[in-house]
Amino acid sequence: MPTPSHAPVLLDRVVALLQPALAHEGAVMVDCTLGLGGHTEAVLERCGLARVIGIDRDPQALALASERLAPFGERFTAVHAVYDEIADVIAEQGLESVDAVLFDLGVSSMQLDLRERGFAYAEDAPLDMRMDRTTGPTAADILNTYSAAELTRVLRDYGEEKFARKIAAAIVRQREVEPFTTSGRLVELLYAEIPAPARRTGGHPAKRTFQALRMEVNDELAVLRRAIPAAIDAISVGGRVVVESYHSLEDRLVKRAFAEASRLDVPHDLPFVPEGAEPALRLVTRGAEQADQHEIEQNPRAASVRLRAIERVLPPNRPTRRRGVA
Repeated sequence: MPTPSHAPVLLDRVVALLQPALAHEGAVMVDCTLGLGGHTEAVLERCGLARVIGIDRDPQALALASERLAPFGERFTAVHAVYDEIADVIAEQGLESVDAVLFDLGVSSMQLDLRERGFAYAEDAPLDMRMDRTTGPTAADILNTYSAAELTRVLRDYGEEKFARKIAAAIVRQREVEPFTTSGRLVELLYAEIPAPARRTGGHPAKRTFQALRMEVNDELAVLRRAIPAAIDAISVGGRVVVESYHSLEDRLVKRAFAEASRLDVPHDLPFVPEGAEPALRLVTRGAEQADQHEIEQNPRAASVRLRAIERVLPPNRPTRRRGVA
């Protein structure tokens, strides 16, 4: 059993949002962020008619999740891919559409717990942070090659770090003496550059910088920007897309995509909705749902979660009916 720190965030609520879409024979869900498979395990247990395609860019996570989910046999399929490739993954499985898509964004507990992955700042470790260690630049590469302006952008935009410019300048100075290779030296720099009053609030002073580097290493926002519309396009009538975000930029992107997909495209002052003009999707959650205090106490990662869901109510690309046309 996973420990509380490994428990999927808002698990019961997420499954409840998915269940209506998965209550029929042959229902298929895509778990775009499989991780250790906690959400998928709960779906397979509680939605007995459904099967799940689990996507993860991390081969190590795929192996562990596949072992955990082996008792479900052919009801679970693991796929090594980045989740903006969801359309290709669905097509490769011989499907035209699916009934549900789940995103649990951010970094998995397994990646945080394995020292050699370099995601955590609690102990000295190699500055890697790649979710797929078979490809792409590491966090050390970014620290040692980005200009001060580029580093400032990453820390400010992805980490919402108030002292981004000051930290970036210090990184550039220190790497001229010796390149960055491990997290311990970066954490020391952050303690030195972030003023003491700021260090006493908002959690660990390295939290924002490590989050920003992870998002840049894995190109997370660009991938999500492509993935959400692709997921919406992939669901059939009655299908749902459910997203858990942990960063304001992620949640803003999801909110905007959902709003656009469910927007009623008629003049605001029109007293009725013409037949054929109804939006093809509807928002299932009212705004973004958050965890209650009890869950946050049990699972601190839940403190920043924002949960949104959308449902397809009409077929995609439905032709508009005109008067006198059958």
